[in-house]
Amino acid sequence: MDWKWFALGALVIIAIYQQIRVYQIHRQSKQREELFQIVTENAADMIALVDVKGRRLYNSPAYKRVLGYSAAELSGTSSFEQIHPDDRFRVLEAAQEARSTGIGRKVEYRIRHKDGSWRVLESVAGTIRDEKGDVAKLVIVNRDITDRKQAQQQAEHNSFHDALSGLPNRLLFLNRLQHLFDQAQRSPERQYAVLFVDLDAFKVFNDTMGPAAGDQVIVEISHRLEASLRHDDTVSRSHEPLPANMILSRMGGDEFTVLLEGVTDPSDAMRAAKRILSAIAEPLLVEGREVRTSASVGIALSTPDHQRAEELLQEADVAMRRAKAMGGSRCEMFDAAMHTRAVNRLKLERELREAIEKRQFRVYYQPIVQLKTNQITGFEALLRWQHPEQGLISAYKFLAAAEDTGLLVSTGHWVIQQACQQLRAWDNEIPSLVEAVSISVNISTKQLADPRFIADLSATLRETGIDPSRLHLEITESVATADSKLTAAVLPHLKQLRVGLILDDFGAESSSLNSLRQFAVEALKINRSLIGGMLADCDARDMIELIVLLSQKLKFKVIAEGLESAKQLDQLRELGCKLGQGHLFSSPVDAKEAEQLLRQRNAPRAKVAGAQ
Repeated sequence: MDWKWFALGALVIIAIYQQIRVYQIHRQSKQREELFQIVTENAADMIALVDVKGRRLYNSPAYKRVLGYSAAELSGTSSFEQIHPDDRFRVLEAAQEARSTGIGRKVEYRIRHKDGSWRVLESVAGTIRDEKGDVAKLVIVNRDITDRKQAQQQAEHNSFHDALSGLPNRLLFLNRLQHLFDQAQRSPERQYAVLFVDLDAFKVFNDTMGPAAGDQVIVEISHRLEASLRHDDTVSRSHEPLPANMILSRMGGDEFTVLLEGVTDPSDAMRAAKRILSAIAEPLLVEGREVRTSASVGIALSTPDHQRAEELLQEADVAMRRAKAMGGSRCEMFDAAMHTRAVNRLKLERELREAIEKRQFRVYYQPIVQLKTNQITGFEALLRWQHPEQGLISAYKFLAAAEDTGLLVSTGHWVIQQACQQLRAWDNEIPSLVEAVSISVNISTKQLADPRFIADLSATLRETGIDPSRLHLEITESVATADSKLTAAVLPHLKQLRVGLILDDFGAESSSLNSLRQFAVEALKINRSLIGGMLADCDARDMIELIVLLSQKLKFKVIAEGLESAKQLDQLRELGCKLGQGHLFSSPVDAKEAEQLLRQRNAPRAKVAGAQ
């Protein structure tokens, strides 16, 4: 046997076998590719092939059907480009996990349709490894679950909302009530309220007009309640502010509840109840007939004594039944004393608006006196209310209500105008007696925050023509520090106008010395509690002495406020205090009496030097 031919024959056989094997592999590969193409091109799910950097290598035709993008449009973009920005990190994290573990986990994300809308996809990634065993590509199967998610969301919405009115239902209301109750347990200062609203005689109407008409009434009342409590109502913002957050619910039948957060006063809840009654009382058209409705509203406010969230709802229900028993078309609070306070507060707010319209406010003047000579160096302008029934009312009795209702800004500006005009009138009538006399006016946090404050002040100074340095604005430390950035922004403008600043109630706060560094004051007023206690309390006397010494060092004036007796006057003179204010010299008086005081006290010395 010729071994050469045998070897050659064997090689030929091996070559033929290898060609056959290559052909078989090629055929199998082609079959797999054909199978992959058949599967991907006919699958309802979107199938994508991407490299490890997220570049698209293949997108199945389903992408065009589901998302509207052609293969050409997708090939030029990253696989992350159409994903919602809020979901990209989660998708990237899942892709990295698939590359590192070889196992893909299911992930949901939003992707932008070609028309701009968002679709929700459920996605899972598989891996393709290279000859080294490293992950080279990811096969991602995406399923459009938008309709399913919308159905789930709708089902969830339906479980927490009333089918007829669309309002939150009893379940959602109780859930939110429990949440607020839990918050109040941790922070007792957080107060909230529950309003229970029940339509009067609705059962009679429903029986008479029929269920369809009754449903129409419920829907219309729901819309009215929403509108009455809405915060984009400019009238409510400027005249009747309501708590910042609230939830209106339909409990079933003709019963509604309102949950008010951020209640600072019983009148907040009463104000909301009054608006609800007004909204319901408006006539409505049902099946071509005009119908008038009314409601009874019960109010309950949270207290630290409540043990369960449901207690507040029960109390509001009891208060509502009391309102109904009293004839309906009214609101009642669970606590009688609290109800009285809320009613009185609302009455005060209404009367304050009438006071502005009927010009019942007055400006009274209390002199600031040089302790050594008894001459008047200035006046503090004080707001008073000439009430038609109660007579003259001091500002401290109504300032809180005026500030809450937004009336203090306009009223405060009016006081400044009146004070400046009066000073100008004295300049014309008794120039020699008033030349060195200043006028001071108290200002509030809301006045400082008013964007027109500086412009209005400048206009008043220009119109009255008084020397700006003779106008002093009194600001308490608590007002100055309530918004330090705001104060820091406003005070330079006052300095530019040459308007003086007096720090009122100095010594009442532990941080008073720090305030002197922060605010460039011209004078400060010693807190009246220190003056009142100086004769019996050595600590008060020492504090006053320290303040006087500090004022001399820093070169600003000190005014002792609340002087009531000659002994206090003697003590202050001994301590070196040079200016004082209080009933010892004069109570606040009107402009005519203030002029008489000027003539009496300043006449012997025609010119006041202005003590330091």
